[in-house]
Parts: sequence; structure tokens; C-alpha cells
Amino acid sequence: MPDNPPLAVVLGCSGERLSASERDLFAAADPVGFILFRRNCSSPGQVHDLVGSLRGCVGRDNAPVLVDQEGGRVARLRPPHWRRYPAAARLASLPDLAAATAARLGARLIADDLARLGITVNCLPVLDIPAVGADPVIGDRAYGSDPERVARLAGAVCVGLLEGAVLPVPKHIPGHGRARVDSHHACPLVETSLEELANTDFAPFRALAAMPWAMTAHVVYSAIDPRAPATLSPRVVTEVIRGEIGFDGVLVSDDLSMRALGGGLGERTRQALAAGCDLALHCNGDPGEMEEVVAAARPISPLTAVRLQRGEAMRCGSASNGFDRAKAEQQFDALLAGARISEVAER
Repeated sequence: MPDNPPLAVVLGCSGERLSASERDLFAAADPVGFILFRRNCSSPGQVHDLVGSLRGCVGRDNAPVLVDQEGGRVARLRPPHWRRYPAAARLASLPDLAAATAARLGARLIADDLARLGITVNCLPVLDIPAVGADPVIGDRAYGSDPERVARLAGAVCVGLLEGAVLPVPKHIPGHGRARVDSHHACPLVETSLEELANTDFAPFRALAAMPWAMTAHVVYSAIDPRAPATLSPRVVTEVIRGEIGFDGVLVSDDLSMRALGGGLGERTRQALAAGCDLALHCNGDPGEMEEVVAAARPISPLTAVRLQRGEAMRCGSASNGFDRAKAEQQFDALLAGARISEVAER
């Protein structure tokens, strides 16, 4: 445990360079890490410098810097400086062996992009299983409807990211696929039985429970806790995520500024950490909101410190040498040529 443990939050910033007030806030708050969005990413040199500035504020060269670089419609790094990657559904449209190989290769290429920038954590893969009638917010971000196949393909993604020294973050635990509304705008209610959830939605997360990080779902599961979404529910975190699923890594909340959650940002932060999240995530870079989050948060616990250290050891220990990017791109593109979902349809 560090002598002065960092604050149990991950924060965003407003633009491509830090303002003086952001530098002051981050230096005083000492968050565990940071997250980047499209508004923060214009060119490789600019992103690399921003990542260095963020870490400089907290004085930790290994402070986690996160991004959502899934491919398809969720991509913070885009052409012309970075290649376009396919959505999960396009990879899943390939035959089994080709799909798994493409998933690993694509993730390895993404990891190469991120590692060059100093980004060490990617909020990928999506383990949610979309149900009939669900909101399209998950949609083609998912690897299909078969829990075992989803786990296989998502596992291949995790391997590819780790080979490139980037930590994967399976999401949205314990499952967002049945949500009938987009949790960015409202709080979804899932009324499925616990037995069915355990056999389907929870299954991919259970299969990948050894991964170092995971991100929560802002979803209410009436069979478990009808009063609070998973992010804010001690019962969901303790009994399902840590218990039934068996996940013992770093549990980071989904973005606390999403409208699925009620109350102020300070209240949301306190509830998420009290529920058992290791880290509270705030993304939009709004200075007033960040100040609320920071004021309500607490330093990381000794157990969270252990989980973070374990993840960093996995990241460093899993990296492979001798990556031939040109060869990997050639193999990846050849596999994608057999996909049943075209890039045009994916867009």
C-alpha cells in the first residue's frame, strides 16, 4: 500500500491539452488514473504528450490511462492517424476459428496503437449478450448471443490486448444485454429471473473472471436488488460480481455522469464506492462535476491497491516481444475479407 494512496477515481479532461485549472485539480486530487475520449485525441504526438501531462500531474509514471477503443462505432482513435477497426459483430460473423484469430489479431493491433501513445487500459471487450427487444446501445458491439462463443471471442480479445501490454476491461458486468433503454439516458430495469441471468448473462463474465479489471453496468436487476443499479448495489457487487461470477480484480464503475443514476455526482460517487466498486469513473471533464466527485471520494483501500498491483503485474508479464505489425495487419485484413457483415453495413 503506498504511503499516500491515490484517490479512488478515474477522471476525464476537457480537451487536447490540460488547462492550468485541470493541472491544479489533478495534482491536488491525485486520482488513480485518467480516461480519454475523442475530444482528447487529434494526432499521435498530441495524445502522447497529453498522456505524459496527465501522469505528470500525479507524479506516477504508471498511472492507468484508459480509453474505449472497441472498433466499429465506439472508437476514440480514428482515421487518418489510426486505422478503422471492425465492430465485434463483424468479427463474430466469421467461422469459429477465424473469428477467434481475428479477434486476437485485431486486439493486438489496437494494443500496439495504444502502447505507442502510453495508454495502458482499454475498456474492451463487451461481454453483454443482446436480447430480443433490447435497446441498440449494445447491438453490434457484442460478440453474439451464445454465452460460450462470446466468452471464447472475448477471451481472444483479452489475450491480444495483454500481448500488447494493455489491460482489458470486460464490460458491463454482470450484463447489459437485456436493457430496453440506453443507460446513458435512463435507468434500465431487467426483470429476468436470477437462474436465467446466471445461465446466460453472467456466463461470459464467469468464464473471464480472472481478468484484471471489469466495468459495471448501470442496470437494475429486480431479481437481485430492485432498488439500485448494479454500480450502486452492495448486493449485486458482493453476491453476484464477487460471489456468483467470482471476479476479484479492479472493479471500475461505468461513467457516473450517465443519466441512469440519480442524485448528485457526490452522492453517486459515495454510493458506488460504498457498494464495492474499487474506482469511481467520471468521464465528461466538467470541472464542477469533477470537484464534486473528488470531494466525495476516498483514497483507495489496501485491497484495491493489491488489485491494481496485480493488474499491472499481469500487464507487464503478459507482453510479447517481436510483434510484426505489417504481417499482423495482412493476416487480419485477409480474415476480415470473409466476414458476412460488410464494413458499409457496420457503419
